[in-house]
Amino acid sequence: MTQTEQEAGRRARPRGRGGFLPVVVLVVLLLFGMPWWVLVTPWPGPVAVAGTVVFAVAAVAFPFLMFLGHGRGRDWAARVGDTMLGVVWVLFAWSVLGVVPRLLFDDRLVAVLVAAVAVVLVAWGVYEAMRVPRVRRMDVVLPKLGAGLDGTTVVVLADTHFGPIDRVRWSTRTAAAVHALKPDIVCHAGDIADGTVEARLAQAAPLGTIEAALARVYVTGNHEYFGEAQGWLDHMASLGWEPLHNRHVVVSRGGASLVLAGIDDATARASGLAGHGAQLEVALAGAPAGAPVLLVAHQPRQVAQAAAAGVDLQVSGHTHGGQIWPFHYLVRVDQPTVQGLTRHGPTQLYTTRGTGFWGPPLRVFAPSEITLLTLRAPDSGH
Repeated sequence: MTQTEQEAGRRARPRGRGGFLPVVVLVVLLLFGMPWWVLVTPWPGPVAVAGTVVFAVAAVAFPFLMFLGHGRGRDWAARVGDTMLGVVWVLFAWSVLGVVPRLLFDDRLVAVLVAAVAVVLVAWGVYEAMRVPRVRRMDVVLPKLGAGLDGTTVVVLADTHFGPIDRVRWSTRTAAAVHALKPDIVCHAGDIADGTVEARLAQAAPLGTIEAALARVYVTGNHEYFGEAQGWLDHMASLGWEPLHNRHVVVSRGGASLVLAGIDDATARASGLAGHGAQLEVALAGAPAGAPVLLVAHQPRQVAQAAAAGVDLQVSGHTHGGQIWPFHYLVRVDQPTVQGLTRHGPTQLYTTRGTGFWGPPLRVFAPSEITLLTLRAPDSGH
């Protein structure tokens, strides 16, 4: 896929700009207005004026920074705008929670408490976002899994979002942590980066050092379709990974087989890129009958297709576990689950909270993870 073809696909997308600006204005007014009301209005003249100026300047600058950063690829603007978004979201959430206490206690006391909580949560959130993810371990029983593959370990990565903040060191340490687990299979469930391969080459390079006994597989997420999806598929192939672009591979051990299938992200077709779009029937075509199927699909809501096809296990990312509390309530409106192992008809779904973060370099009450799933046969005794 050439860059010209990708640009043509992006131009083909419907814009819907008519109603976009009022929504942006409303969101910015709410995000900045609520913290201003709780934190600034209780104070006398000079403090109130200074606080109002700060919030007003931030509110005006914020959408322009986000546009420059994510619309025009200016990393410096993305870093500032994303950090501003994280801070104001924490302030907004806790300001909303401070409304009721304002009816019972002194307004200034509530303002101080909200500010103090926000400072602590932002500092903790930055630490949680930038550290190497902890390993989250879970056994998953697959009724059709043969004894030869009992105990097969599957590492799930997703949402690394290599982006405006240079995280080469983080990427290197995360890859080393995965390598130390000595996995049989490693899956990257999409949203590998924000930007082109060229722009994020150094941050993605450590993925090439990860080894797996049976397979390393990768599917696209929605963010690849903001940049160059085909470029990332090709680059992961150059690093030794199997791009599951609506296709499958079969791994075997001890006379047992497992189908590893992958589909494009749910947004792929709307991107306009030729040959892209989630096609589960294509991905499973020719798969050995009777073998269990592990499907890698970026978004949990793609489990509806998986369940209809009788897929045994789907692994997904996308939700980030909400990333910054209480955003998970909004995520739940769009997705059937936010994190963990759930069942949907015949299909089990594991949704990881993600390995990295998008945008704000914060994680609050939604820790990142390197997921280690151990697949179990039904009669394994575990």
